[in-house]
Amino acid sequence: MTICPCCGFKSSHSAGAISSEACLSCGAHSVGEALPRPEHELPSYGRSLLLVVTGALSVLVFVADAIITLVTHKPFSLGFWSWIAAAETAAWHLKWAMIPLTLLVAFGSRRIYRSILQAPDDFCGLRYARNGYLASAAVPLLVLVLIGVTVPARLRHRQWGIEAADNAQAYASGRVLQEYLNTFGKYPLDKKDLARLPDPDGSIAALLKEIDASEYKPSAEVAAVPQRNPRPLRGAVIRNASLSTAPDEPLSEGLAFTNYELRLPGVDKIMNSEDDLIVRDGVVHKASDTPHRGVSNTSAAQPRQP
Repeated sequence: MTICPCCGFKSSHSAGAISSEACLSCGAHSVGEALPRPEHELPSYGRSLLLVVTGALSVLVFVADAIITLVTHKPFSLGFWSWIAAAETAAWHLKWAMIPLTLLVAFGSRRIYRSILQAPDDFCGLRYARNGYLASAAVPLLVLVLIGVTVPARLRHRQWGIEAADNAQAYASGRVLQEYLNTFGKYPLDKKDLARLPDPDGSIAALLKEIDASEYKPSAEVAAVPQRNPRPLRGAVIRNASLSTAPDEPLSEGLAFTNYELRLPGVDKIMNSEDDLIVRDGVVHKASDTPHRGVSNTSAAQPRQP
């Protein structure tokens, strides 16, 4: 096998044949014997430079992402824990980019570095090559550590999100009841009273279909009912109470519902189970963690004492 020094064409002719015959590709002729290898050759720096560039780019990308995260975070702070939080966020941003970088370090940079160690006289910049190799290997390891540290907190936040999605009906019920309280100054006696609220998007109507009326239990405080005195007739001193007594006012006008308890089905959508949700005065509790509280539902038809 002979390689033409002019065009690189590979020929099956021997070295002696190519001296008398022209190259089949470019037509070049041999003009003499091949030059001997020089006695002293300069070491190559290409492989060391490649490792340095790979390590520098890895560190630069990670640091740049951390700085951008730190600057955009509000409120801005240069404290130690702010840098740690920014580094953790940058690690999550670059988590997928670290997979190809890790493979590159394991199969590419490692082989290049070993080839430099095997022939140190042929390559220069061994120290720089080592630093670049260590930097490119340290960045994926640092990202892995930072992600591992934040995994428990992220799992807790994810669980909170799942619970918030499951408890959406409970939170919506508490919001509507609070809106009723802000509008009328008391909680409704029955869930049908919620229809008095404006419902431009139909969310209240949809919520009323999901709420069981028997599970809503408001508690009432009897407010002071003003006494209505009969207007005295001109020229009359004594009035017949049986004839002049005005009809009693409805007791419901003197009731102020200041507390309530609403039971909703949990994740299994089965009522009266351990995972039921109890909405009590706007606060959502699990039925298994909530002590029972008796709620007195005062009837508006109860007779008034004279």
